[in-house]
Formats: sequence, structure tokens, C-alpha cells
Amino acid sequence: MDVSQYLEIFLDETNEHLQNLNTQILSLEQEPENMDTINEIFRAAHSLKGMAGTMGYKRMQTLTHDMENVFSEVRNGNVKVKADMIDVLFQCLDALEEYNTNIRESSDEGTNDNNALIKRLNDIMAGGSDSESSASPAEAAPAQKANVSAGENSFAGIKLNENQRNVLSEAIKLGKSVYGLTVKVQESCILKAARAFLVFKAVEETSEIIVSDPSSQDIEDEKFEQHFSLIIVSDAELDEVLRAARSVSEIEDVTGSVLNLDDVSSDEAATEAASESGEAATQDVQTPVEVPAAAAQPAEAPAQAPAPAANTPAPKKPAANKPVVNRTVRVDIEKLDTLMNLVSELIIAKNSLVSASAMSGNSSQAVNEQIEYLESVTTSLHESVMKVRMVPIESTVNKFPRMVRDLQKKLGKKMELYMSGEETELDRTVVDQIGDPLMHLLRNSADHGLEPAAVRKERGKPEVGSIFLDAYQDGNNVVIEVRDDGNGIDTKAVKNKAIERGVITPEQGEAMSEKEIIDLLFNAGFSTAKVVSDVSGRGVGLDVVKSMIESLSGEVEVKSKLGEGSTWTIRLPLTLAIIQALMVEIGDEKYAIALGSIQTIEDILPSDVKLVQAKEVIQLRDLVIPLIRLNEILDIPSKKDAGENLVVVVVKKGDKLAGLVVDELIGQQEIVIKSLGKYISKCKIISGATVLGDGEVALILDANALI
Repeated sequence: MDVSQYLEIFLDETNEHLQNLNTQILSLEQEPENMDTINEIFRAAHSLKGMAGTMGYKRMQTLTHDMENVFSEVRNGNVKVKADMIDVLFQCLDALEEYNTNIRESSDEGTNDNNALIKRLNDIMAGGSDSESSASPAEAAPAQKANVSAGENSFAGIKLNENQRNVLSEAIKLGKSVYGLTVKVQESCILKAARAFLVFKAVEETSEIIVSDPSSQDIEDEKFEQHFSLIIVSDAELDEVLRAARSVSEIEDVTGSVLNLDDVSSDEAATEAASESGEAATQDVQTPVEVPAAAAQPAEAPAQAPAPAANTPAPKKPAANKPVVNRTVRVDIEKLDTLMNLVSELIIAKNSLVSASAMSGNSSQAVNEQIEYLESVTTSLHESVMKVRMVPIESTVNKFPRMVRDLQKKLGKKMELYMSGEETELDRTVVDQIGDPLMHLLRNSADHGLEPAAVRKERGKPEVGSIFLDAYQDGNNVVIEVRDDGNGIDTKAVKNKAIERGVITPEQGEAMSEKEIIDLLFNAGFSTAKVVSDVSGRGVGLDVVKSMIESLSGEVEVKSKLGEGSTWTIRLPLTLAIIQALMVEIGDEKYAIALGSIQTIEDILPSDVKLVQAKEVIQLRDLVIPLIRLNEILDIPSKKDAGENLVVVVVKKGDKLAGLVVDELIGQQEIVIKSLGKYISKCKIISGATVLGDGEVALILDANALI
């Protein structure tokens, strides 16, 4: 069976389980006695172990198996949750993350066995369960013996036909060994057939399976209880075969012995022996009630089984989640990109039809109605595809509480992270890329923003610093804010550092506003940190944040008040593919301006244009707005005479406003953004291009770069 086809699913589900474990262990640190959290961690570790075992990743399986064992002891009350256990568990998650990264990059988990971590997990178990194991050694042995005997000789009841007996006889003559094995699958195992398949695969590495009971087809169809038996021929030692079979996860035990053909019945005797063996096995399973408790309860009181399920909240979770699972489909992002491209082409075709209809002069009501209907359908289709591509930013921000916890220990500061708006949705491609910029901002807040507890106490602040991560939708944009109640940005220190490094002259520093000084922090290599640490101080981070946000057609700005804290605001477009735009003419050329950045459109008299510090401005409703003549920026001769009224498109970037002077307005249009690649990468004011209905190409102006 080739499991490589399931690799992508395995990686996706592993990421989900690891994130869930991070979240739950953080919760456990706050509430060590919360059994719901403990059970959830146990289930996640159990699922990870099973998935890793199925895919053949033994190191990952071993580590998660030991994590599961620890939480099994915690659930039973034998081990208490302590701070050192939490630290070890987080180290285990880091190790699992490393395995996952290796698998993603090379389909192999690597060679790190993490023996030190496994030893620490075993030490935790030994420290908690020594008293229990020493208290009743006499009871443990009989229980174990009873467990082993529950089906130990089941293989003796297998019916052999004449051909099978001949094969075994010939193998014995050739010096091979014949073994009988009985495999017991755990009660909690969900995919028994998959586990049985892995046992078959493990045994076949050293042996040849001659007979299985039930048949291999029945095992594949899960038509068996907890036991199945094998008769095999092997050159290997029995212990080696047993060890291979026991290495499969969710296998409770494997028993076996050398098989004498005289002990195995055939023909009519086999049926009778099998019947007796089956009865004996049933009696054996029912006898040791204390060991397989889960198996004994249904056997003794099937009518009472639903009662505890109704009173216990844990079993309700799968029932509540079931409809969601049934309604969810994993789709490769490349397939969504292809679908989006097709929708884009459909919108271009619709625009072409509208243009052709207008040019031909065919304005009959029937044609116009059909065009309007097509426009409605394409808009709805576009919105539906966009909703499919939209995912909550929760998947990105959920890893930050763990990061802040680690920073708290590393920096020796007390801090708490508060998040809101995790359900805010963004395009999948944006969500995948926004994680690193947010991580940089949070690390800056923790290291540079928040003061040590002693300093905060002197200033009358709570000893525990607060970092806030808020996300919300604002029109066609998503706004993400990272703020803290720390020291804020010392603009005087930033200015002095910039002068010292030669970034600005002292004269320029005197003329700069507070905001312009703060913007110096986005220069590559600029840092005010006196000490370089593994957290920050090298001057990389904020320049990366700015470039990454701008590459997503977004913007980042900072507000700070010394002694009170800082707020970093990221504004991102909901989508990077299809937007509503205002089409304008400048000279003989057509340009598009994203509708989301436009505030108003004004008709301005030439006499209303004033000069402030040799720059043109207009006064609009008590606001002074600078003018930007696009024909001069783009070096295009204007079609308008000097005395004509100005058509001004007022655009906004954060708190800033600017008036873009254009020649003519064409109208609003839904456009498809096409990347220009490396052709005009140095021209920041052009963010892309679009194909118009008549086949002409129009460039898209980036208002953020113009202001």
C-alpha cells in the first residue's frame, strides 16, 4: 500500500493537531486540574501517534506515544501537572514541529531520535507512578498474566487444509520455524483494519504469512473483534517477529509461540477445536475485569452504557463536530487559483461584451437585460469564489500565545497577550504571508516596548505588561493592530541614533516631525537596541515588515506616546485578484484607481488652488489637502487647458489625504489585477495592470505610494 498519496493530508492534519496541542497545553498551564483539557491533549497526542505510525514515521510515533503515556497517567491521577512538565511538553512540540518540517521538505522525518526528551517523559511517568507500582506488585503480575492469556492460544484453533499443512511441513524440513501469533488490538482503536494491515506489513518484513484467522478479506472489512491470529513461516527468531508486530501503534499485545503441526487440528476436529477455543477465549476475556475495563462494561451491562455517555460532556464533542466534518472539503490552493483565473477571464469577457454592445450602437432592451443578468451572475460567482478563498486569520495568530510565553521566560519580563477578531477573514494567500510581519511586531513589543516589572512598578503601571492583537474589517480592508502599554518610542533617541549613523543630518533632524522620525525605524539595518540578542537588536524586522506588507498592497503605520505605549496598524486589502476601480483618463491614457482608497471626487476651480511651502493644496471642508498632478508624475501631456476646472480624486492612506488631479472620469468598473512581474518593479506607483473590455491594457495606480 502506497501511503505517499496521503502525505499532504497528513501534513495538514499534523499542523492542526500541533496547533491544538500548543493551545491546550497553554490552557493546562493556567488550569492544571482541568480534565477536559487533559483529555483533549491525550486525544490529540493519540491521533498524532496513529497518523505517524500509519505513514511509517517511527521517531515521530515514538515521541507522541510517550507523550500519550504521560497524559494517560495524568488522566488516571498518578501524575500531577507541574511547571517542569509543561516545559518538557513544549519542547516535545518543537521536536514534532521539526519532524513535520523535515517531512514537508524531504518526505523524511530525519535522524533525530530525541532520546533526551523521551527520557525526560519517562522520568515524569516514573516519578508519578513509582508509589503505585510498588504498592501492589503482587496484583500487577496476575493482571498481566491474565491479559496475556486472553486469546494466547487462539491460533491453535485455526483450521488448516491439506495444502497449508503440506507447506508448513516442507518449511520445517527446510529448517524454517513455524510460529503462531495472536494479535490484540486496543479497545479504543478506531481503524482496526488499518492497524491489522500495518501488523501484516511488519511481520512480512521477516516472515511469510501462511494463514490468517479471520481471513485477510474479513480483516480488511473489519469483520473481527479485538483479536486476530496468524500462522507464519520465518527464518527469524520469535522475539524479533513479536517485536516487529508490537511496534505498530494501538496494538495492545502480541503473543506467540513455536507451533507444532500436531497441535493444530484439521478437517472435522478443527471445527470442534475452534469452537472450544472460541469459548475459552470468550471466558478469558470476560474473566480479568480489572484489566480491560472498557471491554468488560459492555459485556456485563449493555443497557447501562448510554447513561454515562449522556452525563459526560466529552463524548458530545464528536457529535457536535460531525456535521462540520461532513461539510468540509480540503482543496489545494492551486485549484482555487485556477478557478479564480477562470472567473477573472469571465469578467474580462463580460467587460468586452459591454464594450462591444456600446460601440456597435445596439442598445435594445433585450440585449441590455441579458448583459445586466450576465453581470449579476459574474459578480455573484466572483463573490462565491472569494468566500471559498477566505480563511480566518485564527490559523496564523493561534501560534502567538506560545511565542509570547517563551519570550516572557527568555526576557525575564511579565507579559500577557490579549487577542480579538481571530475570526476575521482574509484571502488565503494573504493569511499565509502575514504571519512573519506580525511575529516581528509582537517581538518588538515584548523586547523594546514593555518595560521590566520593576520599572513598571515605579511608573505606577501593573507589573504584568499587556500586548494586544486586534483584527477587524474596515470596508474593503482588514485592519490588524498590535499595541502595548509599554514605554512607547523615544523619538529623541531615534533621531540621535539616525544622526549618529549618518541616516540624516542634524539640520534635517530639527525639521522632521515626530511621525517622520518614527518612520526612520523602517530603514534597513536601523536599530536603537544597545545589546544584540537572539530576540532583536540587529535592525532586521521592521524593514522586512514594511516590504512584506507593501508587497501585499497593504500599508503599515505607527502611533506612539512616550511612557504610554505604541500602536502598529497594518491595513490589508481583502483580495488581491479582483477589485472595484475608478477608471480615469490622463492625457490619452487610461488608468485605474482602487475604489477602496477613494474618499470623494471634487470639481475644483483653479482659483481655489493655494500654495503652502511651495506646494499646491486645496481647502476642503476645513481640511488642507495637498494636490498631486498625475500628468506631471507620469510625464503625460494634459488634455486640459490651464483655465479649466480641475477634476480631483481625493484618496486616503491612514490619516493622510491627497488630491489626485486627472483629466477625465470614465466610470466605475470591476477589474482583474494582472501582475507586471519584473518589468516595472522599480516603479512603486504602478501596482499592476488590467485588460479592459476593448482589449486595451490600463495600468493600476497605487494610491498608497503616491501619498
